[in-house]
Amino acid sequence: MLTGHPSLESRTQAGRFPQDALHLLAIDTCGPSGSVALGRLDAGAVEILGQIELEGRSYSATLVAAVGEVLEHAGVELREVGGIVAMSGPGSFTGVRVGLSAVKGLAEATGIPVAAVSRLEVLAAKAGVTSAALDAHRHEVFLRVSRPDVEAKELLAGVPELATIAPLSRIAVCEPAAALLLASAWPAAELFRVQAPTAADALVLCASRIAAGQFVDVALLDGHYLRRSDAEIFGEAAAAEPLSS
Repeated sequence: MLTGHPSLESRTQAGRFPQDALHLLAIDTCGPSGSVALGRLDAGAVEILGQIELEGRSYSATLVAAVGEVLEHAGVELREVGGIVAMSGPGSFTGVRVGLSAVKGLAEATGIPVAAVSRLEVLAAKAGVTSAALDAHRHEVFLRVSRPDVEAKELLAGVPELATIAPLSRIAVCEPAAALLLASAWPAAELFRVQAPTAADALVLCASRIAAGQFVDVALLDGHYLRRSDAEIFGEAAAAEPLSS
């Protein structure tokens, strides 16, 4: 068990963390519900020590307490955490911002390095495929398009946009609305239905990145929204309306 953080100098020179076991924390507040998970990385394998589920409408009130609870339950202190995995979106504008604000606060106060990952990438990995779709409401999906020899891209798409994209053959989904939209646009696609991705899933996916020292600059870490917030969309529409005389 670590009693402190590997120094920034040792990370830079070695290009990876020492082989001692590391405690890792993950935070996901992107979906209708979220989670906080704690894991232990040892010799490339991840053991999930605990996970707490969060209600989507109470992230701002419960997230910090949940971090403390999952650490306390495992008997781990925050100073023993060697890395944080942040689910950076896409998802609810407010939810993503709450989660990332908490991650930034923890990282800046303690110096714990951060790895960020897309919720779509976690969903795809959970299903064992490379493409995924999440319900974005308004008859749209957040879509991860991944094909051999082509860099994966993520976009917001409704039926009109899907008609312009070469159909994907294997897609991970976790919500009925996303599955229905994809089935109507691409009836030949094979949909892999799994449970919604969690913080623990993100830990498993990102463990190798953390072990290799692949971190983000916390100062530049931002949400992966794919869509503007409702305030921006409806605010512009209201501003465009002529003033009544």
